[in-house]
Amino acid sequence: MSAPLDRPLVAVAGPTGSGKSELALAIAGEFGGEIVSCDSLQIYRHFDIGTAKLPPTERRGIPHHAIGVVDPDQEFSAGEYARMVRPLLAEIAARGRLPVLAGGTGFYLRALLDGLFPGPDRDSDVRARLAAREARRPGSLHRLLRRFDPESAKLIHKGDRHKLIRALEVYLLTQRPLSEAFAAGRDPLRGFRTLKIGLSPPREALYQRLDDRCRRMFEYGLVEEVRGILELGFSPQVKPLEAHGYRQALQLLRGELSYEEAVFHAQRNTRRYAKRQWTWLRQETGVVWLKGFGEEASVQAEAFEAVRNHLKTSH
Repeated sequence: MSAPLDRPLVAVAGPTGSGKSELALAIAGEFGGEIVSCDSLQIYRHFDIGTAKLPPTERRGIPHHAIGVVDPDQEFSAGEYARMVRPLLAEIAARGRLPVLAGGTGFYLRALLDGLFPGPDRDSDVRARLAAREARRPGSLHRLLRRFDPESAKLIHKGDRHKLIRALEVYLLTQRPLSEAFAAGRDPLRGFRTLKIGLSPPREALYQRLDDRCRRMFEYGLVEEVRGILELGFSPQVKPLEAHGYRQALQLLRGELSYEEAVFHAQRNTRRYAKRQWTWLRQETGVVWLKGFGEEASVQAEAFEAVRNHLKTSH
């Protein structure tokens, strides 16, 4: 009888558009798995087109988890993701199935596998002051973070107001940089041996794919999806509407951008986001990197071999 520490877990990571969903589906189908999303946008209800959620009809009968389970106006952190998903992984393994994580949100993956430090609770006064400062002087929060915590500033985009506020909140309340706090007091995932597979397709080919996908999202109803979210009563300030594509669709609805301008900015920002994802994931240790897109037969064959070897060593 194998010990609990022997339970295998596979994580498929990579930049947006690299074919993570296709590779995760192939692995789950080959090895009797269930897929758990590791995506900070697919977690939200009503956000489908702009997050490239795989429709249920295309999931090949394979169970998917952690998709569309949070309302757009609900605060949801990486720590909350880890607390939600860890018991889910145990349930999947207890059924004799292979949990397959799929997603490009490196912060979620790190929180799940490595754990997060026991940080301070949110402080509404501190958050309000920081938000007001950014509203008065756009870009000021990122400049502050570069001064107090340059390591975190390298990883957080200057436009990601929520992460900037949290990083500065941690510093102001603890007088410790977020990057330093992460290094201490973590609670890593126990009971699993994790195989991390990273997809690294040719950069120019990925950028072309992302440009095409962004344009298709607008053609297939992204603006109408945003309009529908607003008509449900959600504020235009909810966090997921700040994501690439959604932000530009909202600006289009407001008359701040033309259709072509919205597509252009969505494409450009998505390419930049993919580059940041690469930078983040390259810092992960123990990743088996595969050169190519997740739907390519050669990439899937390499992944299958890595999973087979992992399953042998997990028993």
